[in-house]
Amino acid sequence: MKNKIRNKVSDLFTYFIKNESTGGILLLFCTILAMIIANSNLSETYNHVLHTYITIGYKDASISLSLLHWINDGLMAIFFLVVGMEIKRELVIGELKSIKQTILPISAAIGGMIAPAIIYVLLNYNTSTISGWGIPMATDIAFALGVLSLVAKKAPKGIVIFLTALAIIDDLGAIVVIAIFYTTKISLIALLLGAITLITLILGNKLKVKFTSFYIVGGIILWICLLKSGIHATIAGVLLGMTLPCGKNTNEFKTSLLYKLEHLLTPWSTFLIMPIFALANSGIHIDFSNITKSLSSPISLGIIFGLLIGKQVGIFGVSYILVKLNVAKLPSQVTKRHLYAASVLGSIGFTMSLFISSLSFSDETLLSTAKISIMITSILAALLGAIIFKFIDKTSTPT
Repeated sequence: MKNKIRNKVSDLFTYFIKNESTGGILLLFCTILAMIIANSNLSETYNHVLHTYITIGYKDASISLSLLHWINDGLMAIFFLVVGMEIKRELVIGELKSIKQTILPISAAIGGMIAPAIIYVLLNYNTSTISGWGIPMATDIAFALGVLSLVAKKAPKGIVIFLTALAIIDDLGAIVVIAIFYTTKISLIALLLGAITLITLILGNKLKVKFTSFYIVGGIILWICLLKSGIHATIAGVLLGMTLPCGKNTNEFKTSLLYKLEHLLTPWSTFLIMPIFALANSGIHIDFSNITKSLSSPISLGIIFGLLIGKQVGIFGVSYILVKLNVAKLPSQVTKRHLYAASVLGSIGFTMSLFISSLSFSDETLLSTAKISIMITSILAALLGAIIFKFIDKTSTPT
């Protein structure tokens, strides 16, 4: 029986990794495509389309947002819903269920968020760009697992699970940062209505309500309330995901609403929503005559050193100390070299970093500088991580 449960959980990870790794490749393609368009004769059309306003509803009962905001606030709420479901699944039946199993990835994720933020703040202290301190905190799970699946054929499954758990906890941390620090003026009435809606969804879960329509309608109302409240609307996706029924064990989970919705929405999130997000947010016009100046600015240095150095120091440094002090144990067959290589892949920020950068800066020049820095750093981290894992595969036998 235990073997069957273990195999089912393993199958879930295999399904997840397969989708995420393929999605990472598609994400990279859309990023490159967006940059080509933004630096071609189509750039004016590209920007015009993204800033075209679309209104849904009628008169006072309507929401009017630019296409870019519909993507970042609307479509990305579905991406965050998938993240919320992943977090809940891991907490209930997965790798985050046991404290002993989770102490290493949780601690590593926290270290991997704090160190980059500190580096960014130090390099941007007493400047207007200090608001971007949350940008280098994030790890892009799609790209990280995509690189891992392509180059680390002999990597032990333990390091895949470690990186997956770390990235999920990292996402949760980024969500908390967005909710607390990247909000505009708060509307207490809208926030109160959102709280009532959330409580209703939680009660529905407790009362074992299994109607999909109940949660979808509740989720839409919650999204509207948060949009009007000033708290970023995408947080509604995470909150909805956490309220969905998922059972108490693997057998119950396989028949739960969360399982059905996760398997329904994950492909849409991976193969449609994230690529559209990349197309909409990666189109940066690059002024090559001024790029050296841009990359030497405090905001750029904060992001580059925050992601590339801060992530490694935070993830590997904390993990090494905990293992050395016997507070935590390395996963089965995982060596410290695997751990270091994973910390390098943790430097790939991309999706969440781009998302936070759009919340940090309204000035187009600063935003472009931040996005270019994120992309350059993520590419460097992916290449460096790939080289290290290839070296480990050739020279190391797991112990």
